[in-house]
Amino acid sequence: MRSITLRKPVDLHVHFRDGAVLQSVVPHTARQFERAIVMPNLVPPVTTAQMAKDYRDRVLAAVPHGVDFTPMMTCYLTDSTDAADLIAGKRDGIFAAAKLYPAHATTNSAHGVTSVERLDPVFAAMAEAGMPLLTHGELVHPEVDIFDREARFIDDILAPLLGRHPTLKVVMEHITTEQGAQFAASQGDRLAATITPQHLLYNRNVLFEGGIRPHYYCLPILKRRTHQLALRKAATSGLPNYFLGTDTAPHFKHLKENACGCAGVFSAPVAIEAYLQVFAEEDALDRFEAFASLNGPAFYGFAPSETRVTYEERPWTVPASVSVEDREIVPLFAGERVDWALNAGL
Repeated sequence: MRSITLRKPVDLHVHFRDGAVLQSVVPHTARQFERAIVMPNLVPPVTTAQMAKDYRDRVLAAVPHGVDFTPMMTCYLTDSTDAADLIAGKRDGIFAAAKLYPAHATTNSAHGVTSVERLDPVFAAMAEAGMPLLTHGELVHPEVDIFDREARFIDDILAPLLGRHPTLKVVMEHITTEQGAQFAASQGDRLAATITPQHLLYNRNVLFEGGIRPHYYCLPILKRRTHQLALRKAATSGLPNYFLGTDTAPHFKHLKENACGCAGVFSAPVAIEAYLQVFAEEDALDRFEAFASLNGPAFYGFAPSETRVTYEERPWTVPASVSVEDREIVPLFAGERVDWALNAGL
């Protein structure tokens, strides 16, 4: 039986939602991760330091007793973001970063930014304060093909933004393309990227195997196999520019299996097991700790965990769903066998 022992990982991109969903999903992330960067695209979005503080309190209230877990909050940038409130939130330990959603790019992004250049004063203040900018990297103009959105965002938005703000630190969230992987490593230690388990495990073929499969639908959408392979190479490379961010995104089953299904993969219950499958297949288990536990903290500037956890190559079957009151959320690998399991006895 193979096993791997590593510092407890951090998930640098999670969606907890709110209310009953938050209560049900937070324990899954807190079980596997010491910290998480929490996304702000609620309804209404988290746009002020006070809203973030209140949301953090609700997250902490959902953490199981005796579990050590730290939520790191983000600000939802809008065309009218108050730079003074944003930087004060960073100074007071409320905001860890700010998130750029292009308007209408993904779930609950209707309040997103319509003109990136309009926020240049905010980005300048963030750079001075050492506050990272997190980007949902898609250009969502109607004339842009959905499979080209990431490449166009890099060329049209991100590269010019980096040029205008040479000291701003940026995370390209959930990269999905070879271009994204290459660009993430092109700017030294000021630019990094998170990679999700679904974009490492699958390509766009899985969306249509035997019919439309809505539980694999996410944004950014799964891409060609060539891009999947490039992401696997990047994630397992050991380079410090890539780190773990699941983008776990819970939606109720009836809303996924719908005429207009929601975008998102709920991976929290099996996140580490999913990544370990990829790293084992790539013969790169010796580089998993860097990706999962070290690179992200180094980029954000906090210490990696002192807690060690062990995962064993021991198969188990993932439940078909997670209950939220009288409804269900379908997780990644629902009803399937996974080959890795946390050794809870250590």
